[in-house]
Amino acid sequence: MLVKTFCAAVTGLEATVITIEVHLSRGVMFHLSGLADTAVRESYDRIKAAMTNTGYKPPVADMTINLSPAHIRKEGSGYDLPLAIGILSAHGKVSDHLLGNYMMIGELGLDGKLKPVSGVLSVAIRAGKEKFKGLLVPKENAREAAVVDNLEVYGMDNLFEVTRFLNGIERYEPTRVDTRREFSEQQYAFGLDFADVKGQESVKRALEVAAAGGHNVLMVGSPGSGKSMMAKRLPGILPPLSLSESLETTQIHSVAGKLGNGETLISQRPFRSPHHTASQVAMTGGTGRVQPGEVSLAHNGVLFLDELTEFSKSTLETLRQPLEDRKISISRAAYSVEYPCSFMLVASMNPCPCGHYGDPTHRCVCTPGQIARYLSKISGPLLDRIDLHCEVTPVPFVHLAQMQPGEPSAVIRERVIKARQIQEVRYQAYDGIHCNAQMTERLLHQFAEPDAQSLDMLRTAMERLHLSARAYSRILKVSRTIADLEGTEQVQTHHIAEAIGYRNLDRGDWAERGR
Repeated sequence: MLVKTFCAAVTGLEATVITIEVHLSRGVMFHLSGLADTAVRESYDRIKAAMTNTGYKPPVADMTINLSPAHIRKEGSGYDLPLAIGILSAHGKVSDHLLGNYMMIGELGLDGKLKPVSGVLSVAIRAGKEKFKGLLVPKENAREAAVVDNLEVYGMDNLFEVTRFLNGIERYEPTRVDTRREFSEQQYAFGLDFADVKGQESVKRALEVAAAGGHNVLMVGSPGSGKSMMAKRLPGILPPLSLSESLETTQIHSVAGKLGNGETLISQRPFRSPHHTASQVAMTGGTGRVQPGEVSLAHNGVLFLDELTEFSKSTLETLRQPLEDRKISISRAAYSVEYPCSFMLVASMNPCPCGHYGDPTHRCVCTPGQIARYLSKISGPLLDRIDLHCEVTPVPFVHLAQMQPGEPSAVIRERVIKARQIQEVRYQAYDGIHCNAQMTERLLHQFAEPDAQSLDMLRTAMERLHLSARAYSRILKVSRTIADLEGTEQVQTHHIAEAIGYRNLDRGDWAERGR
């Protein structure tokens, strides 16, 4: 007897429908074809134990199973459930009447219990597009899949429940999630607030500008000056995620297995902070199953690199292409996978090897040559992709004890949202452009062209401060954002002046200043 069940293979963020064909005949052999990995090939041992402990006797027959289409690699333990149901149906224990209406996915424990798997959201989206009536998943994955409209999602606890459902013995209610209500309720639940940061008004202003335009930012300052503290509060002033952004972000985390049990949509912008020992693969993605890396997990959010100079040079250089293209292609011998990675890069570092250059309370013992070599760990092409460089000076204790709480994140966020709304209207006719940081050279000339007076100031600044030529377009992008924060249509002289102040590391004499 031939029976078909349906599952899906997830490659990147996309899922492909996999038809599982099960044929039983006289004999005792087991044959599995269709480019299955080790986890799938081992599934029969789990399935036999799960059947036995659920009350079903595994069939004694020559069993041939094909996973179609055969050219797509099948990976992971999510095929356990559809394989088990296919075998039971071919053995006459489960009716095949409903099998064509439902896609299913899940790992089986030896006791027959269903265990959660990764990538369920992508599978649910594909099931909806292919007009399946419903999706059968482990109970822990049910809320994740239920965000897809027009798809009945049933969270099952074990193999026995699935068989009773397919045989029509027992009815189960599909999982329902009020996506919009839960999404809106969680968007403003931030635990960290800029009101906790005393002083550092110039740095907070730089982070506000960065958030308003989607710019990358580098903070340079002594240890304990508050760089990490402020970076961790940056997501609280970014604009809220849209539903489409949330769905795409949740897909990435689902594929990577980073969603918690029972979690639905990610409603806040992600904040990823990998340790400086992270490898190239951890940063960009890869391994055997080509999982998303840190750059993709930070999609629509913030990638924070603390102690930037401690990262290996090869790891940092892998960021150049993702920062430019906002997507990353991971290629292997047999296939390639593409993940989105549109993120804000926020980095922090010490100004010198001893960490006290520019610190008014400690004396720096580094020579200009040592400082220059230390800064040279960050290559010019990578530094070119960072729009704002700001120096962070420690706040003296006397001021810390006397200062009032700073401006709360909610107030800053309102200004950022207004600036982003201006940019959304401005770039609505341009695909893939949503904020000032994404402007092309043509758009720079169209929307950020300085007047004659501003151009003279920019020329003078580049000559006197030894700014590099690559700083030109970055200054114009940042000045466009500053103008948007003010609600000004034309980029003016003081916008250019403030933007110039955010290019400290481009100054040729940076390592000799203040000695």
